[in-house]
Amino acid sequence: MLADALGRPLRFIVTAGQVGDITQAPALLDGQVGKAMLADKAYDSNALRATIKAMDAEAVIPSNRTRKIIIPHDPIVYKHRNRIERCFNRLKHFRRFATRYERRIIHFTGLIHLATIMIWIG
Repeated sequence: MLADALGRPLRFIVTAGQVGDITQAPALLDGQVGKAMLADKAYDSNALRATIKAMDAEAVIPSNRTRKIIIPHDPIVYKHRNRIERCFNRLKHFRRFATRYERRIIHFTGLIHLATIMIWIG
């Protein structure tokens, strides 16, 4: 999921549970503009950093501990990453989202659309 600076959801892609989130990051960032992109250590990859740099944005991603050369990040800007986590928590207030009762992706996607609309309105 992609969220804005205020922690409101912008885009999402539903994947299987075993799929890594980093595989969908370039598709979520396509066509977006911004000064910085915040993510956690799971998104630390050279390819994603290059995608963010091509957008003329700063990648605020802490280096994974397996990285040989540590890439510094701005810790002050990184503190705002909790807005993304709060966005997920707001979505989890909708019980059907948190437990995923829907078996079909189309139904679950519709539920996510409805939940994000309610977040943007309220």
